[in-house]
Amino acid sequence: MPATGFAAADAPTAKPPALLNVKDFGAVGDNKTMNTAAFQKALDACNTAGGGEVIVPEGNYLLGSVELHSNTTLRLEKGVFLVESPNLDDYPLIDGKFEGERTKVHRGLLYAENAKNVTIAGPGGISANSVIAQARNPRAPVCVELISCDHATLDGFNIQYDRSVSRDIWCIHPMYCTDLTAKNLYIRSQGANGDGIDVDSCSGVTIGNCDISAGDDAISLKSGRGMDAVRTAKPTEKVVIKDSKLMSVNFAAIGIGTEISGGVRNVRIENCTLGGKQNTIFIKSRDGRGGFIEDIHGDNLTVTGWPTPFIGIDLMTKGIAGLEPVTGEVEMWTRVSNLSFSNVKLNDAGYVVQVQAGTGRNATNTATNEPNVGVPPKQPIDGFKLENISGTARHGLDLVNMKNVEITGLTVTGYDGKLFTLSNVTGKGLDEPAAK
Repeated sequence: MPATGFAAADAPTAKPPALLNVKDFGAVGDNKTMNTAAFQKALDACNTAGGGEVIVPEGNYLLGSVELHSNTTLRLEKGVFLVESPNLDDYPLIDGKFEGERTKVHRGLLYAENAKNVTIAGPGGISANSVIAQARNPRAPVCVELISCDHATLDGFNIQYDRSVSRDIWCIHPMYCTDLTAKNLYIRSQGANGDGIDVDSCSGVTIGNCDISAGDDAISLKSGRGMDAVRTAKPTEKVVIKDSKLMSVNFAAIGIGTEISGGVRNVRIENCTLGGKQNTIFIKSRDGRGGFIEDIHGDNLTVTGWPTPFIGIDLMTKGIAGLEPVTGEVEMWTRVSNLSFSNVKLNDAGYVVQVQAGTGRNATNTATNEPNVGVPPKQPIDGFKLENISGTARHGLDLVNMKNVEITGLTVTGYDGKLFTLSNVTGKGLDEPAAK
């Protein structure tokens, strides 16, 4: 029998992606016209068309929160700045998280939730409003917020703060996302909560070729705090941070914790220049957090900027108490295992590694009435490896409550006193070198 069916010419063809311009929907880049409605109309039209690209041409666009949909690229062309509205009413309240707890928050300037294949691309950028960033209860709007999104890309745009006031809220906050790429970003922020990128309970994250100088952690890896995060069971995992310059003018280049109850695991930090005014890489938690930090690996790193620890560790005193803390004699402490760093060049570091004991009101743990010594004795770090660490540091390694430590190829100079200060530490390569 002869074949039946449509001829090739009659076969249905794929619908071409939409290509839309926000100016065609009434947007005006004069730095004074409010553009929220015009941008949202363009994004909604793109969604109705089945996806595509929304172009923002050169100009300064005053804007409140807008929502991106699946299969949408928002492209900020050269000379574009999205200027955050100074009015908090322009950022609707949603269910979100702040400091690890679920709460009402003001929606981010660029926002997506339960969306797939969302892209925000440069070379334009965001002019962040530092005044609205001071808001608390509910949390201020971040610049970019992605919640429960799959296959999202942030590429080639910049975020810059108003220098007259410290920015006191995160710049980029992905939460519960999978397959996220952040690349070629330029971020400048300052202030006590002015993090660059906060990766919150996300899986499959690549951050590459970024230049971030932040007031708080340049990159923070977290997963919520307390029993709510334990029950949610969404760790931050499968993270690669590479080929980037990450600096913090107040805290750490990379912070892991303190919101750690859901866990952080399988992280690689490669080919980066790092510096932080308090620590370069800071691993941090406290009682009642529980959770885990495991399989963290760094390679080919340059540490510069401030004479602070390359690796700082405090698992006993950092962060505020949770509403529903993790309990149990051992379970309340964060479990840390399998940390390794290789081929690191130090430039006047404060310490090679410092396990930081509590001081002042944090000197004694209120739950156990025992001294806070940086790592809980009942939950020692299991597996810590340094290989080929060179350069200069003012102090050596101050380690407490660690096992399966392995140190090889340590050629650091310039330190005062002993290279190793150890308390309840076992492993290999911990012998004091011969006298200089």
